[in-house]
Amino acid sequence: MNKADKYFMDNLIKIKEEGYTDLSGKVRPKYKDGEPAHTKYITFVHEEYDLSKGEFPISTLRPLAFKSGIGEMLAFYQDQTNDISLMEDKYKLKWWRDWEVRDTNTIGLRYGATVKRYDLLNKLLDILNNDMFSRRKLMSLWQEQDFIDEPEGLKPCFYMTNWEVRVINDEIYLDLHLTSRSSDYGVASVINRVQYVALQMMIANHFGFKLGKFSVFTSNLHYYLRHEEQIDELLNRIPSKKQPYIKLNVPVKTNFYDIKLSDFELVDFECEYPQLTFELGV
Repeated sequence: MNKADKYFMDNLIKIKEEGYTDLSGKVRPKYKDGEPAHTKYITFVHEEYDLSKGEFPISTLRPLAFKSGIGEMLAFYQDQTNDISLMEDKYKLKWWRDWEVRDTNTIGLRYGATVKRYDLLNKLLDILNNDMFSRRKLMSLWQEQDFIDEPEGLKPCFYMTNWEVRVINDEIYLDLHLTSRSSDYGVASVINRVQYVALQMMIANHFGFKLGKFSVFTSNLHYYLRHEEQIDELLNRIPSKKQPYIKLNVPVKTNFYDIKLSDFELVDFECEYPQLTFELGV
């Protein structure tokens, strides 16, 4: 069993056996039938992978929408857009339409729009180029001014990245720590991890760095109560014995903005099980 499958199964079991429910209070998300979307959850969960040793955060318990996940990351950090039609047409992303803000064809002043508004990606590239040992290498999508200027729209779940470099035997390794306030663990956790590893790979390649550590901290790790049957199904599945990984097929030091979705390859991924359907809380 690879590390990602062990984390995935252990955390699902912990939520199932030790988790808390939010049934006693009001909750924001609702199912399409209007009923409140309650969850079961645990708090303050950390995972760490060493990409340099082939430990990629890719579970094999479900088919993986690999291209869609990386496409979303490209939309946010390359195109720096909040335009739903662009995400649908260019990257075949279908899941953002439910979060459209007031028939604007956007998700509001969130994610890609925030990256563009504060020039977050270019500022990160600049500090890695000119002051790479700085301890201020971070990008935050949690910008209170955005929520004031555009109060509607889903507030970012995975909202901050912290970047570090280490020099080992004259090689520079790039590490990434990802922070999340909330994660629908059974549904989106693997996609979220894969897309940020892809971002880490792009930035490492931009400078010719090696891949280092990837870690993620989640404040509220949960599944929705209407997903309990699917969670039981996942826990009854047997993981692949292989360790899948992502390959970036571009020359070293390819410019970040020149890397395309077609340059990514998912290698050694095996999942014999069908995809599951989850009712979304929106």
